[in-house]
Amino acid sequence: MPGLTIGDIIPNLEAETTQGKIKLHDYIGNSWAIVFSHPGDFTPVCTTELAKMAEYSKVFKEKGVKLIGLSCDDVSSHNEWIKDIESYSAGCKVDYPIIADTKREIMKQLNMVDPEEKDSSGNSLPSRALHIVAPDKKVVLSFLYPSTTGRSMDEVVRVLESLQKAKHHKIATPANWKPGDDVVISPTVSQEEAQKMFPQGYKTKDLPSQKGYLRFTNV
Repeated sequence: MPGLTIGDIIPNLEAETTQGKIKLHDYIGNSWAIVFSHPGDFTPVCTTELAKMAEYSKVFKEKGVKLIGLSCDDVSSHNEWIKDIESYSAGCKVDYPIIADTKREIMKQLNMVDPEEKDSSGNSLPSRALHIVAPDKKVVLSFLYPSTTGRSMDEVVRVLESLQKAKHHKIATPANWKPGDDVVISPTVSQEEAQKMFPQGYKTKDLPSQKGYLRFTNV
């Protein structure tokens, strides 16, 4: 899909939000960030998603992550909608800003346009997209969901922790990995380096090739 993708620097956009005008790079600062879009205010799936974002806000803060949402409705609409979100979330506050992309320009720059969904006037709508952005402002992961499927916040937390571990250690996370599970050592790390980098030890899976590349450890 053309447009912003993994490895790209997220544009330093200036936008009106529920917390005032921001410049995206200034808002992110030296933190990680999750930038997510939703098709529209006062819609059922989006309400449940933003309520979950509010519920998980403390978890993301503990991991050094800032949140920012986006839709094509204006700030006034967002602020009214937040009342519904907070009511549904049983007291969890929407403490992150929501961008008002009324001209539908920001969603294009962030590659968040739904190719099929239109509003009543035939205008394009944002997709249910999510970018995870590292402190260097590079997009390191993107999710794209159809409007009918809500995101799993547990999956967002899982992949975030995977990305952060990989950023600090020469490891990767295997299939179905969950926080706390063993990780695999990068194949670029020699056996000698692995012994120094992972003093807690590691286990090499015995495979027919005898190449010794599947090494599990815990970090």
